[in-house]
Amino acid sequence: MLQRLYVLFFIEVETRRLHLAGITANPTGAWTTQAARNLLMDYSRPIRFVIHDGAGQYSPAFDEMFRSIDAHPIATPPRAPKAFAERWVRTVRHELLDRTLVWNQRQLRRLLEEYVAHYNEHRPHRSLDQEPPSGSKVTAIDADRRVKRNAVCGGLINEYRPAA
Repeated sequence: MLQRLYVLFFIEVETRRLHLAGITANPTGAWTTQAARNLLMDYSRPIRFVIHDGAGQYSPAFDEMFRSIDAHPIATPPRAPKAFAERWVRTVRHELLDRTLVWNQRQLRRLLEEYVAHYNEHRPHRSLDQEPPSGSKVTAIDADRRVKRNAVCGGLINEYRPAA
């Protein structure tokens, strides 16, 4: 019944935009390479670097796939300081997964897809002057205006907008 699931995601360092590439119980080198290839089919921006840890699922084929599009794969050394990926893992655990019982891979995918949409389109980021990674401007809501609440991720997160 209990099963550990692994999530492959990519973060654009400049914009902090997050991309969910896949979820599996068995992250092999072939799976990781194919999941990244699937993500790149719809990705149009140039990629300069791909930074990953030295885990076995990041195979030479994974690195070669990124080299083929002129990106430079970089493996971090063991016990490297926390970076963007670790920070995002902490954020998603704190805001979503620590408050949710995940029953299966399908439920986890649905939750993470909804959370990634929230993260990219609505969640303010300090490093982006309190704007979301999508670049859309967050408008301040006047105290006199009505507010519309939109519950996401099963009601764990609320997004607020001026009511029409």
